[in-house]
Amino acid sequence: MRIGVDVGRARIGVSRSDPDGMLALPVETVARVDDGGDVARIQALVTEFGAAEIIVGLPLSLSGAHTASTDDAIEFASRLSNACALPVRLVDERLSTVSAQSALHASGRTTRNSRSVVDQAAATVILQHALDTERSSGRPPGELVSTSPAN
Repeated sequence: MRIGVDVGRARIGVSRSDPDGMLALPVETVARVDDGGDVARIQALVTEFGAAEIIVGLPLSLSGAHTASTDDAIEFASRLSNACALPVRLVDERLSTVSAQSALHASGRTTRNSRSVVDQAAATVILQHALDTERSSGRPPGELVSTSPAN
């Protein structure tokens, strides 16, 4: 079982896989806060679902370059890795939010009424991509985040 995370400036989308690691499912949207409550909530979800790994979307530019959002996702993934004591992987998430918005629009949701779930949908797209990539390649997707030594 894995947890997928889409890190945004205001919200964090969370998804999970089914026990067999075949299908990604939306879970919830967590508010981004400075006091660490966002990491604590995801840590609680990891425990609740018995996750063995966390997949965090890495928002690169279309050219593959790092942006401020990339650095933010890397920093958040590092905080998750330290808090959860689980493997955390960064996976390229280019166009995941666009894909999620398109899918929500196709299902009849307006932009306005999809705000609360678009982050979950993006996390689901990211996790499903990671699951499919691992299944087809036989290798874990993305890049493993190294934990910081305890101070």
